[in-house]
Amino acid sequence: MADMKTGLFPHDNTPAPQSDLVMPLFSLKGRTAIVSGAGAGIGLAVAHALAEAGANVAIWYNSNKKALDEAARIEEKFGVKCRAYQVNVSTYESVDQIVLDFNGRLDVFVANSGIAWEEGSFVDGSLDTMHNVLTVNLDGTFYCAKAAALHWRRQRQERTTADGKPLDNYLTGSFICTASMSGHIANIPQMQAVYNASKAAVIHACKSLAVEWTGFARANSISPGYIKTDISAFIPDETKKVFKDKIPMGREGEPEELKGAYLYLASDASSYTTGIDILVDGGYCAP
Repeated sequence: MADMKTGLFPHDNTPAPQSDLVMPLFSLKGRTAIVSGAGAGIGLAVAHALAEAGANVAIWYNSNKKALDEAARIEEKFGVKCRAYQVNVSTYESVDQIVLDFNGRLDVFVANSGIAWEEGSFVDGSLDTMHNVLTVNLDGTFYCAKAAALHWRRQRQERTTADGKPLDNYLTGSFICTASMSGHIANIPQMQAVYNASKAAVIHACKSLAVEWTGFARANSISPGYIKTDISAFIPDETKKVFKDKIPMGREGEPEELKGAYLYLASDASSYTTGIDILVDGGYCAP
């Protein structure tokens, strides 16, 4: 963190991985990751990617109890520990018990929970819906960030797990937010000012947290474009035709096409990457 009087950052206080090979940098073997909103869609795809890389994964879900079965499948398929926890991110939740359940450590937190705006123009929409979207998408992100950062700061200072054991194979924490290309542009023909604003705020929050957390954690965001998930199921086919005309790649993305970006930011391959947003949108924002 910068000196509050001078604004200068301390020198050489961030570790670099000790490897001259690239593939080991993507390994998450023995590490712990939490993924919120992981009962389906993007979050579930990310949980699969992190588990495949060797991480033990805690899946957070709100109401989709299929997450329990999905966790069991991940555990069986990849040979890692995976558990599902019902968590409401719109209220501050400590991650202490989950960390204790997973060898007393936390390495990666993917703040993926989010809800869409489905009420058209803001002027005709409900203020209750506005508050709900902002609470889940923005407040929920900050709650997750605070809970995770408290662990990462302690881990960096004490170099131990929560139960006092030596902390091995650890550089810094990695916080990854699911933002949206809607944080960069105003979608056409959709009207979703509240959603767009919430995702723009998430992107900037990660940039700001990256500066505050220097030395013990990195913070980055990923901005997917139109992805085939339940969150976009409400969009009529005629509207989808319009936005496909605006995507250079001409189609919606699949959740699996985001895996590489999340794994990069979760792993030591991105050890010098913080405060960035990665657009994965089929080129929508390029023109």
